[in-house]
Amino acid sequence: MNRINQHLDQVNWIAQLADLKHAHYHNSLLVTALIELLVEKGIMTAHDIAVMSAELDKSFTPLPADPKL
Repeated sequence: MNRINQHLDQVNWIAQLADLKHAHYHNSLLVTALIELLVEKGIMTAHDIAVMSAELDKSFTPLPADPKL
């Protein structure tokens, strides 16, 4: 692969990273707005959301191969 292609690949990776950061920012805004609405409308409390988040985090976190680690 020549040097120009290597540089273009690097630019492409940087652009993809920027796109991911932009999407993450918008998803964070959406989640924050939804949480605020749920709390504001009295559908859920901040504590309910914190508990649910902790449960989801625990369920998605893989256990170590050796529990002693």
